[in-house]
Amino acid sequence: MKSLRDLDTFSRKLPSGENIMPMLFIGHGSPMNAIEENQFSRGWTEIGKTLPHPQAVLCISAHWETSGTFVTAMEQPRTIHDFYGFPEELFEVHYPAPGSPALAHQTEEIVRKALIQLDEMWGLDHGCWSVLKHLYPSADVPVLQLSLDHTKPADWHFDLASDLAALRRRGVLIVGSGNMVHNLRLIDWQHPDKPYDWAEEMNTKIKTRILEGNTDLLVRYERLGESAHLAIPTPEHYLPLLYILASREPNERITIFNDKAILGSISMTSLHIS
Repeated sequence: MKSLRDLDTFSRKLPSGENIMPMLFIGHGSPMNAIEENQFSRGWTEIGKTLPHPQAVLCISAHWETSGTFVTAMEQPRTIHDFYGFPEELFEVHYPAPGSPALAHQTEEIVRKALIQLDEMWGLDHGCWSVLKHLYPSADVPVLQLSLDHTKPADWHFDLASDLAALRRRGVLIVGSGNMVHNLRLIDWQHPDKPYDWAEEMNTKIKTRILEGNTDLLVRYERLGESAHLAIPTPEHYLPLLYILASREPNERITIFNDKAILGSISMTSLHIS
């Protein structure tokens, strides 16, 4: 049950003069990044040190697709190990961040472009906790996930995401977790540091349009040529990027980090918007 005190926390806007919360798009890659110290996990850790302490995190992960749109609304979300074939050490990781039913209700009320349904079954999948483990290792920030409705086109997701921007003035850090380029079928295990030409081309095209502010073409990414069909064979890893771009305010600065394509067909490129 949501308390009046909790509701007040998320109903209050930040005082005038204070900045709204920044946003992140994270190229999350392999679940192993949760337990490995590498250039990507170090990049997340360093970005985490620069972030203000939020009231909560709302994560849009590539790994929660639904029919309809849901937001987690439990007090204590479980850690979901939604993968197989990895070392036992990875399955032993738990990220015990609290949830926030109050913020779930706020999200339900704020979004006008879709019916948001409350979910008490899902939890935090690896697209979420493998990243937050490095951003907020103490797991002391409430975390919610918003699902991706797989029945809807990219422009519908972009329109819905614009409603979420209001949460940024309530102290909520919005995190999109996916990959700009993501084609598991074409992974090249033999050359982990050498991307395919089309993967590098598409990664560059996306970054260029982001910095230009050309969101129309990013929403209609299939128009970016043959490389787009190879780089985004299915949209679930790309859509979290659109949620972040749709919530951006004019003149906010975009910082690109972890800018590298790996395994032939995966881009780890990430964004910090503030």
